[in-house]
Amino acid sequence: MSFDLSVFSNKNIILAVTGGIAAYKSAILVRRLKDYGFNVRVVMTKGAQAFITPLTFQALSGNPVHTELLDPEAEAGMGHIELARWADLILVAPASCDTIAKFGAGLADDLLSTLYLATKAPVWVAPAMNQQMWAAKPTQRNLNTLVEDGVHVIMPEAGSQACGDVGLGRMPEPEDLAEQVKNYFHQAQRAIAEKFGLLAGKRVVITAGPTREAIDPVRYISNHSTGKMGFAIAAACYSAGAKVTLLAGPVSLDTPNGVRRINVSSAIKMLDESMHQLEEGCDVFIATAAVADYRVAEVAEHKIKKAGDELNVSLVKNPDIVATIAQQSKRPFMVGFAAETRNVEEYAAGKLVAKKLDMIACNDVSRADIGFASDQNAMTVFFAEQYQMEKRDLEKASKQEIAQQLVEAIHDALHHEIEPI
Repeated sequence: MSFDLSVFSNKNIILAVTGGIAAYKSAILVRRLKDYGFNVRVVMTKGAQAFITPLTFQALSGNPVHTELLDPEAEAGMGHIELARWADLILVAPASCDTIAKFGAGLADDLLSTLYLATKAPVWVAPAMNQQMWAAKPTQRNLNTLVEDGVHVIMPEAGSQACGDVGLGRMPEPEDLAEQVKNYFHQAQRAIAEKFGLLAGKRVVITAGPTREAIDPVRYISNHSTGKMGFAIAAACYSAGAKVTLLAGPVSLDTPNGVRRINVSSAIKMLDESMHQLEEGCDVFIATAAVADYRVAEVAEHKIKKAGDELNVSLVKNPDIVATIAQQSKRPFMVGFAAETRNVEEYAAGKLVAKKLDMIACNDVSRADIGFASDQNAMTVFFAEQYQMEKRDLEKASKQEIAQQLVEAIHDALHHEIEPI
């Protein structure tokens, strides 16, 4: 079983590699962390570069490797202070005896020791050294200092060592270390959710309302969507602790408290803004907007004058916003909506698969009691196959109550173990 990778897509790990034969394991560790969806940057000491090249880590992480404290190129870009701020966790693996001593004494004479003092992120060390060096009183004294300072020390394993000795001092296997990092963030998110709300710490982007596709300066193609469901979901997400951005089509609704609202009109503008929000960072994308399927091929510059009994307008297909976002390399958790008038569940299940969504909520808008203009709704929620979660029937209730139930469904899916696709 593996966790939904979107849970970790916005988590930043600095993997610091120090001198020691175990440095070769760090290359595998980068790959395992990337497999879980983490963003990884590598810092190397001079000793580490004697065992393995920075180019190896650059290729595996997809990011430049940081080696010097006073690197002019690094200072012009991220810089050591910015690098310290960037990290959600600093993992030193392998952690040499020398590095542990520097941390314990508060020295700052290279990039790694400076990062240690400059970061607010948790610091983990995975010591790897000769068994006698591990057992030495100064080493144990330094480790005790680190523990007192809040550093998490990962105990080494026992076994044969490169020097021929046998005993404690081997760095744990990369797979085990990556698993510990994954579990740490998973448990931390659960704790935050329990304390502050189901979506605490999440950035949520929601599209809502109709779009308008201009025919000329005074006419347009649109639909009956009022945006009420999307606005209710925005309010529920904010109440659940999320940072919410609402991309609103032309509707006459008040902006929910605490929600950032961006007004858009056409499908093209809504897609452009959605892509911009994705670049800024997005954990959950909820597409409730009733986006026009087609737009006018050529919008008239001036008002079209009435002439004759017929007016022929050529239409072209609009881009599919939710499908486009779902196809991005760093995609958020994707929630789609299906407003249908017949075969509701069948069409919704098809859209879930075709558009590669994580979750879809469908309703029958032909029903007068839960249609576009109604203050009530009823929905059925489907989850992607890999979540192995049963569909949920949300019985008729106010749109605010339905929104809360949808937030709960999103939370449950985000924290559910899934089978890899």
